Amino acid sequence: MSVTAIVGAQWGDEGKGRIVDYLAQNSQVVIRFQGGDNAGHTIVNEQTQQAKGQKIALHHIPSGIFNPETKCIIGTGCVVNPDSLLEEMATLHEIGISTDNLWLSERAQMIMPYHKLLDGLTESTKQSLGTTKKGVGPAYADKMARRGLRLGDLKHDAWLKERLEGALGYANRELSFFGNEPLELETLYQQCVAWREKLGGQIVDILPLVQQASEAEQAILLEGQLGVMRDIDWGIYPYATSSNPVPGYAAVGAGLPVTSIKQVVAVVKAYSTLVGSGPFVTELTDEAGKHLRDVGHEFGATTGRPRRCGWFDGVALAYSSWLNGFTDLAVTKLDVLDGLTEIKLCTGYRLADGTVINQFPDMLDLAPDMTHPDKPSTLEGVYETFPGWEDTKSARSWDQLPAAAQNYLKRIEELAQVAGVVKPRLTYISVGPERNQMFEV
Repeated sequence: MSVTAIVGAQWGDEGKGRIVDYLAQNSQVVIRFQGGDNAGHTIVNEQTQQAKGQKIALHHIPSGIFNPETKCIIGTGCVVNPDSLLEEMATLHEIGISTDNLWLSERAQMIMPYHKLLDGLTESTKQSLGTTKKGVGPAYADKMARRGLRLGDLKHDAWLKERLEGALGYANRELSFFGNEPLELETLYQQCVAWREKLGGQIVDILPLVQQASEAEQAILLEGQLGVMRDIDWGIYPYATSSNPVPGYAAVGAGLPVTSIKQVVAVVKAYSTLVGSGPFVTELTDEAGKHLRDVGHEFGATTGRPRRCGWFDGVALAYSSWLNGFTDLAVTKLDVLDGLTEIKLCTGYRLADGTVINQFPDMLDLAPDMTHPDKPSTLEGVYETFPGWEDTKSARSWDQLPAAAQNYLKRIEELAQVAGVVKPRLTYISVGPERNQMFEV
């Protein structure tokens, strides 16, 4: 059995869909193991270009859907908005991509209409965390409180009604706190019936599918959402997602033994970006930051919000690498740095007293003023400076990269190798959005 986990090593938006789309050409199964539709994976390939002229953003559906020979599974660790999923399926159908090979775990939780309402209402208060208001956090909260509804509940009518009545009772009490009118049980029930009619045939127990693929020694890709620095346990809490986008959870969310994961590919941009609230030590607000945003088209795939951009954060990478045991690195968007006179890379943080640390600190050390978490951190980045280069877009191999770009990438590889134990190697380089602009080192 060959199992590879693809995870974001930064704050999300690293280009994981790009890597999964590339690797799925030789994979039999792709499993999305956590998250909801609060973040998108942007795909550019021959199929999207022929039909749409540019790209497609996937939010629920695994990025392997473009390979007709690949089984795509939305795993148990996910939370699913059926309306959003159906819209996504319709978009794929419009460009001639079949979803017949898409399967949904009957154990995956559903994002209900009241989850989106509650998410939006909470974001309107002082407790705002900069979420996408998609209802993902409230859905995971209900899961942990054991009042959530699962996709499999749609197939058992009496059970569905009982569970829905209990969950809605709690949700309506929460909504009343904000002054909202209660939602009607019958209206939500009929919506569930409609979801069952459209999705019921694809809601299955995924474990036999996964076991069969494993026994047949098929290549399995595990696709995560967002990045390690948004992990609910190890990320910049509370400015985190509500699940664990790390390989340690990938086995759980996908339904595999943890020992089955032999390769962990960490996806990083050649610089850093962050959408939403939270401390960001290497953030740039000058012309260099504007260059990264404009040239990199750094706007959220789900929200359209401009991403905050900064120099590559090697401190965060080392932290992420240790926690996740990366075996390989995939660096995307190297071409965005083309044309810059100089490029900086953060290798440490300087405290207010002048002390330099190279360990990623707790959230309160990153942003002591929690009432204004987005203002510049009291920590300053300590940087190494590299000479710029002119062109990487035309490179199709390591040898074709400018020497300055090679040196920069080698330094990123060095920073990811931690404590003599975790030693990922630089494996994949992307110098543009198309499949032929990705190559192996």
